[in-house]
Amino acid sequence: MTTTHLKLTGRSASHFTRVARMIAHELAVPIEFEIIHDLMGLDPAPYGGHPALKLPTLHVAGAPVFGTDHICRTLAALAGRATDPRVVLGSDDALVRNAQELVWHAMAAQVQLVVGVQIAKLPADNPFFAKAAAGLRGALAWLETHHDELDAALPTPRDVSLYEVTLFCLLEHLAFRPTVALDDLPRLRAFAAAYATRPSAIATQFQFDPKP
Repeated sequence: MTTTHLKLTGRSASHFTRVARMIAHELAVPIEFEIIHDLMGLDPAPYGGHPALKLPTLHVAGAPVFGTDHICRTLAALAGRATDPRVVLGSDDALVRNAQELVWHAMAAQVQLVVGVQIAKLPADNPFFAKAAAGLRGALAWLETHHDELDAALPTPRDVSLYEVTLFCLLEHLAFRPTVALDDLPRLRAFAAAYATRPSAIATQFQFDPKP
């Protein structure tokens, strides 16, 4: 385990940030958490220097690591578990790869809907947001249909998988900041309820950060 100082810049209400925080918790990697208070700001500095004004950013001894997937792989390497078969950060299985792609897409669509409709107050029936919502519902329906197959396709035994963490954070965020309904997704809702009992999930629950 590295003793390098690690700082994660993000928000407690962000599902991308929560994925990184949960992976750090699962791998027992201590991180300092720095909060971004203004999502509408156009200065990269509060985003941890992220030039695209995105979150989260991991700082490893002051050097930035951009992107949630990159951050999680960096945390695994720092924990000495980058090649541990019980830490599943990717897969050679086509079904799992398709599922991970759909989860990343759905997470991005959720950001578009929350920022565009709920925060910026733009019309939800705008074709841009209507398509984002339709794509999000389509991705969730596919994940619901293939949930049991995906569970069987993931390596066993496993301590943690990036796919399951990202799926859980997506589903929890859809409950936290509702944009599309989860009523017709019983398998996914059951999965999320079970995963919510993990210590990493309990330690990183969504909340709105207090203003400074």
